[in-house]
Amino acid sequence: MRDPFPIPPIPALSRAVQPLADALAMPTLPLHIHEVVGAALLYTLIQTVVSPVLSARLFPRFYPAHHRSKKANWDTHVVSLAQSLLINALALWVMYADDERRTFDYEHRVWGYTGACGLVQALAVGYFVWDLGITLLNFDIFGLGLLAHAVSALAVYTFGFRPYLNYYSPIFILYELSTPFLNIHWFFDKLDMTGSRPQLYNGIALLVTFFLCRLVWGTWQSAIVYADMWRSISRPPSPEYLAAVASSAADPSDPHYNPMLFAGGQAQAAVAPVPVWLTLVYLASNLVLNALNWYWFVKMVAAVRKRFEPPKEEKTKKDEGAVDGVAKASALGEKEAAVRRRGRAHSIEDVVPDSEELRDGTIQ
Repeated sequence: MRDPFPIPPIPALSRAVQPLADALAMPTLPLHIHEVVGAALLYTLIQTVVSPVLSARLFPRFYPAHHRSKKANWDTHVVSLAQSLLINALALWVMYADDERRTFDYEHRVWGYTGACGLVQALAVGYFVWDLGITLLNFDIFGLGLLAHAVSALAVYTFGFRPYLNYYSPIFILYELSTPFLNIHWFFDKLDMTGSRPQLYNGIALLVTFFLCRLVWGTWQSAIVYADMWRSISRPPSPEYLAAVASSAADPSDPHYNPMLFAGGQAQAAVAPVPVWLTLVYLASNLVLNALNWYWFVKMVAAVRKRFEPPKEEKTKKDEGAVDGVAKASALGEKEAAVRRRGRAHSIEDVVPDSEELRDGTIQ
């Protein structure tokens, strides 16, 4: 499937990045560099202009315009919400509309290329370039967890320009299906809507999509891609295979007709196995991302369990046979709090943790 982006590659920009693409063995980078740059600029524009202007106008009581860390957090969540909606819609559409991609075998999944998957990959790279930059500039706010996430994700999607595992770009983007609900939950907290029914329903959607997309879908697809990566170390496509693919293409020299063009070139030369170092980079990055997802989910479950556990009864202390008045008052307060929790039938606080409880997991 051809790249559906309405703006074709910009020749000057493609020529400028060609030496870097040659040095890094990323022949498809010049085809998509305008999309990478455009995405990074778009997200920067949203963060520095769109979010401050609209947020201050729509939520003047809540937008922390004069607090550095809170403002950075707010603007970053606006960008994350916009990006997740855009990239998820695109990835789902590509998986539905790209008939060519559905026919890919093992060789095509590892070495193949389609313009539509390249677009998904380019927009993801543009976002993670922005994400890495904003995380480094505000490391004291976002911390090591989000830095590891940005570096790992950027590495995974950038090396896809070799092309390598281009087929999987929309698949792993679907990790982000839970992100809109996560951002909406965060905004509910900031807009004094904690405990509201809308936040309750959004919280349920957050937990369900996080578990299904990041843990179930993500772990399953990771196992599949690990198998493909393992095979690619020792079983590259043969010249005969490449020749057969090229002979069936309307134009063997056009990557939109010949998805294996970049694997062996127009001469259908022998393809070397995927370097072990590249496989290890992907393996390490994917393991980091999956570990973060499981860690964040454990933090969420722990916070939920904390809300359902009955309060611990404080032991009363006797002083010469009398109950300490302070301990008694504290125990009474615990009982009253338990009654209030039991009476809060539809509070979001019983479904998902709040931002403070998730701070240690950097999931907010």
